Amino acid sequence: MGKVILFGSEKGGTGKSSLATNTAAYLSINGYDCVLVDADKQKTSSTWAQDREENKRATIKVNHVSLDGNIRSPLLDLKSRYEFVVVDCAGRDSRELRTGMTATDILLSPLRPSQFDLDTLPQLLTIYEQAKDLHPELSGYLLINQAPTNPFIKEVELAEAVISEYREFHRIQTILHDRKVYRDVASEGLSIFESDNEKAKVEFEEVLRSVVL
Repeated sequence: MGKVILFGSEKGGTGKSSLATNTAAYLSINGYDCVLVDADKQKTSSTWAQDREENKRATIKVNHVSLDGNIRSPLLDLKSRYEFVVVDCAGRDSRELRTGMTATDILLSPLRPSQFDLDTLPQLLTIYEQAKDLHPELSGYLLINQAPTNPFIKEVELAEAVISEYREFHRIQTILHDRKVYRDVASEGLSIFESDNEKAKVEFEEVLRSVVL
């Protein structure tokens, strides 16, 4: 059986699609049998995957499918056929998020170091605990994403203090910073691992190695 990694949260704009597509690309590039699942009606990940198929610079294919509604059974089927199933869910409380969690090994929830993002954690915790009642094997991780690169901005420290109070979740120590390379590669269906931005690649790989691999 494979492993299901679901990117989900209660807030839009936290970078879930970017994280999901780069994760699927990293795993595929490194020889893992992986499929990217777009479970968001905005279809950002599907658009990225289609752009990738048309880009000759993308030498490694990323398998992808779209799912909606109750996605538990389809995810379990994919889990039986792939080493990794990477799921991109919408940034809100949705049927896809709730049913997807009951088939997921790792919930990876990104949040920006902002008060609006932190305010969504109580509701996320409620959904997470309800999913664990049905699926005790589920593990939840919080990841600070799109952090400012300016070391004098103290938003990250404040976010870390709030996150530390949610002991039901694991805390990913590596912080992903807001780097232009994510936006540049996304427009071409590529990943940061097909760029020359070493800082972005090192950060992202640290996250994956600490949680996924």
